[in-house]
Amino acid sequence: MRLSDVTDQLVNEEARRTRRTKGAVVEGLAEEALRTRRFPGIAFRGSDWNRRPWVIGTALDVWEIVAAARAYNTPREMAAATDLTELQIRLALTYYAQFSEEIDAATADNDRPLGELQRQHPTIDTIAVGD
Repeated sequence: MRLSDVTDQLVNEEARRTRRTKGAVVEGLAEEALRTRRFPGIAFRGSDWNRRPWVIGTALDVWEIVAAARAYNTPREMAAATDLTELQIRLALTYYAQFSEEIDAATADNDRPLGELQRQHPTIDTIAVGD
């Protein structure tokens, strides 16, 4: 693949910054761009090693909306009970239908027991709500 001089320079800088190959940088950027085109309203955020999809116009990652949606019978019911629109909820659920393994992994990661997190990250300090 040939890149313009300007794009090649930008990719080189990103590869240096993230300590990845140029190919890995281009592949990651292409995948995110294709997903955002396929699912307008989805964007990506997070560190280079932990990019995750979120719904634009909310503060929520897709996995958070999908996990919350399980408590409701329909997107309309969830929209009535939250600050999310039915369209935002349907977008997250549609994205989930295509990338369920990725979203399920994020949900499972969030649901890890506190003891497991403390073993993996011994510097985590917990406080009781209200402290």
